[in-house]
Amino acid sequence: MNNAIVTIGTFDGVHYGHQKIIKRLCELAKSSGGESVILTFFPHPRMIIDPENQDLKLINTIKEKAEIIANLGVDHLIITPFTRDFSNLSANEYIKNILVDTIGTKQIIVGYDHRFGKDRMGGMKELEECAALYNYKIEEIPEQDINDVAVSSTKIRKALLDGDVALAETYLGYHFSISGPVIKGDKIGRTIGFPTANIFVEETYKLIPSDGIYAVTVEMLDEKEAHNSITYKGMAYIGQRPTINGMTRNIEVNIFDFNREIYGQTIKMNFLKFLRHDVKFTGLEALTTQLHQDKEDTLAFFKDIQNL
Repeated sequence: MNNAIVTIGTFDGVHYGHQKIIKRLCELAKSSGGESVILTFFPHPRMIIDPENQDLKLINTIKEKAEIIANLGVDHLIITPFTRDFSNLSANEYIKNILVDTIGTKQIIVGYDHRFGKDRMGGMKELEECAALYNYKIEEIPEQDINDVAVSSTKIRKALLDGDVALAETYLGYHFSISGPVIKGDKIGRTIGFPTANIFVEETYKLIPSDGIYAVTVEMLDEKEAHNSITYKGMAYIGQRPTINGMTRNIEVNIFDFNREIYGQTIKMNFLKFLRHDVKFTGLEALTTQLHQDKEDTLAFFKDIQNL
């Protein structure tokens, strides 16, 4: 790697705060004739350090994160497998083995609170102590600069778990999305005039927003659909379908003006607005009446944003 300019982190969400660091990274790489490098980890360190705790859910899958970072103009994304052995590297071993010997780092950009190495004992002090020895420079993003953005992955996760996808979008700078192949459901939706595509999310660590109805856009991601750049409007449902005494949590979407069979195809669902919470109705007739209202509300939302 030529003159590697490096930043390090988990970057879950790749939100505005992260983007500020990444923008500076790319600026420095360009001005110095070097290459921008992001070093991240997978699985998330907390999944290895505390494997019994299944509560941690991530805003992005590793594939989503890679796509967002690539779109920000970063030259190289290095995904380091986070293992028990890796977690036991001392701060100095981490600097020498990973940053210097593996990447050939010439400059490091880190946030003001960046920690690394065994028990997160490494920080700016250790980076500065090794800088002269290994001939690299350090730039720290000040606390004030990060806090000005007032964004954190924790805040975004909370917004999504509350169903507030619009607030999450303001933090992220893009629509939160869910992707996955379309699987067969029990086809109840089509019997009441609202056929849905059921999405299977393979990554168990992917955060799923609060149960309810959402206005969404839908993209077809399969290669055979690559020529088709149409983005469809629709309304998504997340929940256990209490009206029919459902037992499992479903993620499904009614795609407007669409009547093709797409079982097995991968689709991406972008969340734009939370419409209402999940409710148990007295029966399918009452549910159908509400779904007609939900569709009207969704179409009104799309009309409003089109007119902005």
